[in-house]
Amino acid sequence: MMEEVTEVAAEATESPVESRSPPAHQSDTSGAAVQASVDGETVSLLTEGLVRKLGPETDSVKDKLDELIRNQEVMVEAMEHENTRFSESEATKSLGELLSEAKRYHNKLVLIRKEMVALHEKSTKLKKRALKLQQQKQKEDLHREQQKERELERERQLMARPAAKPDQR
Repeated sequence: MMEEVTEVAAEATESPVESRSPPAHQSDTSGAAVQASVDGETVSLLTEGLVRKLGPETDSVKDKLDELIRNQEVMVEAMEHENTRFSESEATKSLGELLSEAKRYHNKLVLIRKEMVALHEKSTKLKKRALKLQQQKQKEDLHREQQKERELERERQLMARPAAKPDQR
């Protein structure tokens, strides 16, 4: 960089304007010595030469920096978009897990309901069977009772009765 400045200084000293600048070989050794012995016009010529020499480079660097900033902005937007998609994906995953869990519990409820229906049917059948058994037992008890009564009646009929005493006439 210092070499470019000295080249610009050399170009400026070759201009038709008279200056009190030191020879080019002295400018290589000390930048402070060059600055101390230069008048205002030489400074402006040096500045102008430096701008001409470094201007295209700085413009190129500025353009590259602008492009880099634009690319960074695009990347930031893309990252924000991806973060949003990721968050939505996580939410969707959570929702999917909730739906899966709800389906599992629904299946459990369906099974419990089927079991309850089956148990209700069994209990209904058992109640009917119990009623039939009770009715059958009542019939058997009634039949035994009637049988006992018949047997008692028959025994009464078969029992020896004292014969009526014939009238003694």
